[in-house]
Amino acid sequence: MDKRLNNLNNLRCFESAARNQSYSKAAIELCLSQAAVSQKMRQLEESLNTKLFIRKGRQMTLSPCGLKLFKVTQEAFGLLINGLNDIQSEGIEGSLTITSTPAFTSMWLMPKLHEFSLQHPEVKIRVASSNRFEDLKQSHIDLAIRFGISVDKNTPSDFKCEYFGQDEVYPVCSKKLSDKVDFNSPQDILNSWLIRLEKEGPYNWQAWFEAASVKGYENHSQWTEVVSTDIGLSAVKSGHGFTLAAKSLYREGLESGDLVIPIKIKHPAAVKRYLVFDANSPKQARLKVFMNWLKREMNE
Repeated sequence: MDKRLNNLNNLRCFESAARNQSYSKAAIELCLSQAAVSQKMRQLEESLNTKLFIRKGRQMTLSPCGLKLFKVTQEAFGLLINGLNDIQSEGIEGSLTITSTPAFTSMWLMPKLHEFSLQHPEVKIRVASSNRFEDLKQSHIDLAIRFGISVDKNTPSDFKCEYFGQDEVYPVCSKKLSDKVDFNSPQDILNSWLIRLEKEGPYNWQAWFEAASVKGYENHSQWTEVVSTDIGLSAVKSGHGFTLAAKSLYREGLESGDLVIPIKIKHPAAVKRYLVFDANSPKQARLKVFMNWLKREMNE
């Protein structure tokens, strides 16, 4: 086999960087650091002994050789994806109705769903967001993506509740707020507005204050209440204080530099993740394909 095929990971990285015309966008897409993308491109150029990108100021364009390689990598990866789809799509064509919280649906699932649809266009996804534990049978829901410490207790006995990892919860704010105010210690967080849920549950500010040994938090008066975490994160992005949230919900904000965690003390309660579904569903093959994709994406 041609030794140049040892560069498959670097070629995947090249295809993304070339398509996005940006190392930073490729880094976000592939869940890598920008430095890692840059290193992979150097390795690929060295192994091929040719220049693939040309930089003109801040703009990055493909060299003539880069254009040729971009065309053939896209064609090759397209053929590979089509072949994999043909293998995996047997018996999975059809629809799935999925429910999850409004925060997870708007901040994670919907921005990522196009990736699943590109891989499996034969599976049609319907999303119904809700903060409640919906009756899956009555609402004709195939899969619930649920979070918390009481999911298994609230799952009917005839449904399967599968744990698939957890997310750490941190106080997060915008980069512009962090640049204006020095947050050097947990106590300093009281110098800003704090956003909390109307129904806080276990991931509340009081538990974080106590874990971080913050004094006098009982007298804090700058509070904003919201009904869901996505609304809180939207306020935070505009510079309105801090909110507590699972990192998976704002990972893109951290990677782009718009959001930061200046006080790196996690909440004592992590957000546990579960998949709830009918183990005897006739859509098992379809469910398996979607759940495998979800677990792979969330656990990267």
